[in-house]
Amino acid sequence: MTEDDPTDEISDIEDRIERLAEIAERCRKYILASKIAIAGGAALLLVTILGLFGFGQTAALGAIALVLGGIVSLGSNISTLRQTDDAIGAAEARRAALIGTIDLRVVADTPMKLV
Repeated sequence: MTEDDPTDEISDIEDRIERLAEIAERCRKYILASKIAIAGGAALLLVTILGLFGFGQTAALGAIALVLGGIVSLGSNISTLRQTDDAIGAAEARRAALIGTIDLRVVADTPMKLV
């Protein structure tokens, strides 16, 4: 391999894309958990306000905390997911540019192997 050979950099970029994809998947899981927390907290707050099961003020405060925590977590993870998706796009563009610089050759005149 020569110094101008971009295969090592392409390999590094692919590793980075894999790490970023794992981060993006983790963000998606946290986003789902945040939505569940918001919905659960809202339902608990509604039940508490209506007094259906006799929950007290502690349950109402817990429900409010659950909704607010879910909203904060949702916003944070959506922001992180957007940044990660942008980084993945930039890395894929760089990888495509590096692949475009490689002088690929077509191997057409080789005999076919019999299997």
